[in-house]
Amino acid sequence: MKQHTISFAGAGRLAGILCREMHQTGFMIDIIVSESGERGRSLAGLCNAKWSDKLKFPDSTEIIIVAVPDNLLKAVIDKIECRNETLVAHTAGSIGLDVFPDRISRRGVFYPLQTFSHGRKIIFRDLPVFIEASDKQSSELLGDIADSLRARKYFTGVEQRRMLHLAAVFICNFTNHMLTQGKSLAQRSGFSFEELKPLIQETFMKAMEEGPENSQTGPAIRNDINTLDKHLELLSFDRDLQEIYTEISRSIIKYHLKL
Repeated sequence: MKQHTISFAGAGRLAGILCREMHQTGFMIDIIVSESGERGRSLAGLCNAKWSDKLKFPDSTEIIIVAVPDNLLKAVIDKIECRNETLVAHTAGSIGLDVFPDRISRRGVFYPLQTFSHGRKIIFRDLPVFIEASDKQSSELLGDIADSLRARKYFTGVEQRRMLHLAAVFICNFTNHMLTQGKSLAQRSGFSFEELKPLIQETFMKAMEEGPENSQTGPAIRNDINTLDKHLELLSFDRDLQEIYTEISRSIIKYHLKL
């Protein structure tokens, strides 16, 4: 399989992880473009690439991966200068091909469904990657990259990907916030987060093995009004947490008990 020449617009968490993984897989990394010279130069050094703060890419670049925050994506893409044959692909889960200006003829999306953090190693083998492209050749090219990373590739439209991105927010971002609040409540009781870890591990293992819809426990699914009221009383110090507790409990009751 041909190992293509790739450049990156962005040097943040996702760009850094993707760039290093592609470099280790055998792709040639051409240029890293970023506003942060320190971060961009560091990433370029790790991947035998050049760094620039200008979004002007040479003819040697076959594929440009734009991995920047969603709110900056359009502004970055609008400034990209490259040859007509260059494929430009972004990594945003909830944004389609319409973000590209007409002058960029080959456009795509390469969205790995995972949470990325600095300093954490991500295994790309069997990681789902969702691909969309403006033409068959570009679609096959992005598919080749996914194959090289040993990821699981799926070709989807923007509406499917947006719904998956929304699912990821519930599963990852919202869950992480619940863990944060649970940690705070444990500390309020005089215990550490460590005491919750066996519960967290069993909760997620059960959800994976049996399905989350079959694993629900707790006072809401029992419609235990007495315990629910006592918990709300314990949360009297924080009205926001009371509202969260009430709404999630109501949702559990509605889903499982159809009340």
